[in-house]
Amino acid sequence: MKSLYITSSWNQVTLREMSNTTCMSTSCLLNKQTTMKYLNLPQPEDKVQCMYVWVDGTGEQLRAKTRTLDFVPKSPEDLPVWNFDGSSTYQAEDSNSDTYLYPVALYKDPFRGGENKLVLCETYKYNKKPTESNKRHTCVKVMDKAKDQKPWFGIEQEYTLLDCDKHPFGWPKNGFPGPQGPYYCGVGSDKVYGRDIVEAHYRACLYAGIPISGTNAEVMPAQWEFQVGPSEGVRIGDDLWMARFILQRVAEDFGVVVTFDPKPIPGDWNGAGAHTNFSTKGMREENGLKEIEKAIERLSKHHERHIQAYDPKQGKDNERRLTGNHETSSIHDFSAGVANRAASIRIPRQVAEEGKGYLEDRRPSSNCDPYSVSEVLVRTICLGE
Repeated sequence: MKSLYITSSWNQVTLREMSNTTCMSTSCLLNKQTTMKYLNLPQPEDKVQCMYVWVDGTGEQLRAKTRTLDFVPKSPEDLPVWNFDGSSTYQAEDSNSDTYLYPVALYKDPFRGGENKLVLCETYKYNKKPTESNKRHTCVKVMDKAKDQKPWFGIEQEYTLLDCDKHPFGWPKNGFPGPQGPYYCGVGSDKVYGRDIVEAHYRACLYAGIPISGTNAEVMPAQWEFQVGPSEGVRIGDDLWMARFILQRVAEDFGVVVTFDPKPIPGDWNGAGAHTNFSTKGMREENGLKEIEKAIERLSKHHERHIQAYDPKQGKDNERRLTGNHETSSIHDFSAGVANRAASIRIPRQVAEEGKGYLEDRRPSSNCDPYSVSEVLVRTICLGE
């Protein structure tokens, strides 16, 4: 492709002089201004589009489909149970493929606007039992047992942007960028790649009602992070999964791929995690540091159990990341320390000085299931299991 010009007043993107080595998404080449011609048509007042979103059988990927309702839902309970072909999402066999979608969380739709909604769903088999990838089902029960302790979570979601050929976005096609150092929280065209996607995602999450609390460029070029929280109980899983969906949907418009692989580039490059900040009511009160120290003691006795829960492949993905290098602890050993980013559990400096606050578990991988992570933390720390 020697040259291509597509201008759009909607997203103010102009594609110029695409070389033969540049990989472009087919959907990115569609004229967004034409799309808006139709999306700007008046929507009937008695019709609402609801996009049902769910985790598929991989435990890592999301799926979605839309239905029309003749009323504006105010809560997940207002929405009808729906179904889908589970044999096409690794969640059922061809001979018995109908799988149920149970709405559990409702968000404003930043893509369609108006009264339209995004609907996060749990998945259930034909016999109304949860699918294997439905980690929310048990998480809800555990959080209910610990609700008096008011467990709060904040997750720092790291991810990497790729071209459609799966090469890191912005990296030289036949080489590597300079060594890590200038990229973390960087500024400048030679330091950061893909800020447009990051800013669009940030605003879309705010619009949707997700408690996104910040974002920054990460240590490896083309790697970014956003933070979700504080969210209480099972809500952290709802909010993070929907934030991931919105990120991938935004990146789709830009023709860029998002990967949550915990070590997308081998070698002397940082991996990607989902550092999880956790606190209970007792930790946040005066002398809460004592409660934090008790929690760390409990965590130290269940290291392997947590490693198994912290990535979808029971530790196999995290093996590539938790090497003891690149700001990680060893997957084989438990450690804790104040302001130590090479420890399993970090106590932030400010928390140590104030004597209260939260702990940071740095072990979860970027592709973790937040329901599994939050559940095992509560089981170990709050319930003493």
